Order: sequence, then C-alpha cells, then structure tokens
Amino acid sequence: MEHAVAGPRPGGGALGAVDRAMHAVETFTALISGLGIFGLMLIGVAQIFGRKLFNAPIFGYIDIVEIALSVLVFLGLAYTERLGGHIRMELIVSNLRGRWLWSFELVGVLLGLFIVGVLVVYSWDHAMRAYWSGDSSIDAQFLLWPSKLIVSLSLAMLFLRLLVSLWGTLRLLIDPSAVPIAVPEVIDVEEQALRDAASIGIDVDAAPGRNPSRSG
Repeated sequence: MEHAVAGPRPGGGALGAVDRAMHAVETFTALISGLGIFGLMLIGVAQIFGRKLFNAPIFGYIDIVEIALSVLVFLGLAYTERLGGHIRMELIVSNLRGRWLWSFELVGVLLGLFIVGVLVVYSWDHAMRAYWSGDSSIDAQFLLWPSKLIVSLSLAMLFLRLLVSLWGTLRLLIDPSAVPIAVPEVIDVEEQALRDAASIGIDVDAAPGRNPSRSG
C-alpha cells in the first residue's frame, strides 16, 4: 500500500513561494480547527457536569455543536489537500511514473477544481440567503450565516490550493524529472515511516538492525 504525502519544500521559485504562503494560511486555519475541536470537548464536559450536578445545562448546546462541527471540518480541507491526506484511489497511479502519472493527477485536479468551484458558488449564495433572511437555528435561534460564510470561504481556499496544485502538476507534466513542488507525492509505507521518524528527531540509521544502505 502506498500513500500520498506532501509538505512545503525550500526553493522552487515562484511556485514554491506561493505554495509556502498558502501553506502558512492553511496551517493557521487547521490550528483554529484543532483548537475549536478541543474547545468543543471542554464544552461537552461542562454540559455533562452542569446538567448532572447543578441541573444547569448550557443554553443551545446542541445548536452550538452542530454549527461548530460544520465550520471546524471545512477549515481543515485545504490543509489536508496540501498534505495529500484526503482519501485517494492509488491502485493505478501508484504504479505509474513520469508523464503518465502526472496526466492522471492532472485529470483529478481538474475534476476537483470543477466540483469545488460549483460548491463555492452555491455555498456563497446559500450564505447570502441566510444573511438576508436572518436564518437561525431552531432551538437557540443562533444566526447561521457566519458559519455558512466560513464554509464558503474554506471551500474558496481549497479552490486556491487546487489551482496551485494544477500549476505544480502542469510543471511536472512538462518536465517529469523536476522536483515535485505543491503536489502530493506517492511513497510507500516504509518511506512514510522513515519520514515520520525523521520529523520527530529519530535517527533511523542508528536504530538496531537498521541497514544504512537502504536509507534514502
């Protein structure tokens, strides 16, 4: 089994600079998403203890969770796409090399751009309808347009990420020998494990039984 991974590389000219700038924004939104999920956990604990011990549940708890979850999930879309973390069918592409590989990747990016572009338009229209109509949650009457607007903006960020991926894919389609930048890189399980170990400071070459000649 092989996996697609990617991270910002140094250099790379204009493409590398755009990739790193986008990744910084994506990392920030992913951090907000992670902190938000942690905050939801704390709210859940407070809800349980407040209801059981003091008979004082948090007002609008269900609405808060429903609204927050939709926002927090979408905030991490572009970040996950940059890392190649979305579910991918790699049975065919994992066996391809050179222009064949990047041709298949190009088709996937173009399809993604079309689908996400449609979602951006309709989610924006939906957010604007919610704003002008004063749409609110059923129970606590929280306004829904801010969360719907964040969903639309998150999809727009994903669209921009796919545009950067399109740039990187076309670059590799023209020159397959170039260093991959701003695109998911398909690697096997062993290579992924080595990179994960190196990222946390583990010297895999010094591990017992490790053959240094196999390290890349």
